Amino acid sequence: MMSSHIGPELARAADILVADYCGVKAEEAVLITADTSSDMAVVEAVMNAADTLGAKPVVNVIPPLPFQGGLSNPYIAEPLAAAIANCDMWIDFTFPNMAGSDPFEAAMHTKRTRYVMGGDAGTDGLVRMFGKVDLDKLHEVHKAFIEVTNKSVGKECHIENDKGTDVTFELVELPFPKPRRANKPGLYTVPGAVGLWPNPDSVRGKIVIDGAFHEYYTTMPVPLTIEIDSKIQRISGGGSEQKVMDRALRRAAGGEYGKVIHFTCGIQPAARYTGKSFIEDQRVTGNDAVGLGTPFWEDEGGENHPDAVVSMQSVWIDGKEIVKDGAIVGPAKLKRLAVKLQPLFH
Repeated sequence: MMSSHIGPELARAADILVADYCGVKAEEAVLITADTSSDMAVVEAVMNAADTLGAKPVVNVIPPLPFQGGLSNPYIAEPLAAAIANCDMWIDFTFPNMAGSDPFEAAMHTKRTRYVMGGDAGTDGLVRMFGKVDLDKLHEVHKAFIEVTNKSVGKECHIENDKGTDVTFELVELPFPKPRRANKPGLYTVPGAVGLWPNPDSVRGKIVIDGAFHEYYTTMPVPLTIEIDSKIQRISGGGSEQKVMDRALRRAAGGEYGKVIHFTCGIQPAARYTGKSFIEDQRVTGNDAVGLGTPFWEDEGGENHPDAVVSMQSVWIDGKEIVKDGAIVGPAKLKRLAVKLQPLFH
């Protein structure tokens, strides 16, 4: 029996995650995966929330995976793979996580399983990301932002920040939908980040990063710069983290550095940059999770791509400023909705 202390704020956030966002119903088989570095209070609170709804929760705790994606396959035991193949809802708090592994792909092909990537969300982060925001209003901001990007397919997106990031790329249509709820089979992430998807061949410039999720998540004691001209050409700085990023990129892209796969923009008003949670840090309003290498959903993608965190970005789309120093400033509809989106104080 678990013995973690669960306060009322965490219990409420877990209820919102399970009942509202995931739409868990009575009798559904709910698999909750975690590793030995996960916040077990979060795991227990989510299990309790599913149990209260009359679902059938199962918790599986494993040692931390050394890699994500296909490279995690040798570390996933057959009993866990069997559980993944037979669940309706899978909430994954392993980090690195199992998205892109063979058991994940098999579950997605069944068209039965709903997968939520909870990652390294801890107690405080889960409370902020689910308990301190109106998810309906958050989704309205997300939809309005996507309206801007969808109308700008083929146009230039330009991102800068005061640490030296200066990169441009051509926008393409978002490859994945982002519905309000995880109520249909498929892959879902924690709400609070909007994708800015590039034509990878069009990305040019440099990115100066504050944090990286390569083999683990860490802030950068020394700024690390990534230079791109269609492909990633060079990485510099970063102190001891440079060699870790180097091998993670080469592992993910078959010996080369690969390309930039995605940019994002955080829109979660309650999220805080703590340097301790990749899942939360990237969702801070105006922050950017930059996907690097070759991800599991592309041919020859092995490890789920490394990510870099860029903070307090400014974003221009087709010459119009959308985000200024981390704050949404336009167009009018998006700005109006963003201004109304404030943290909840109970």
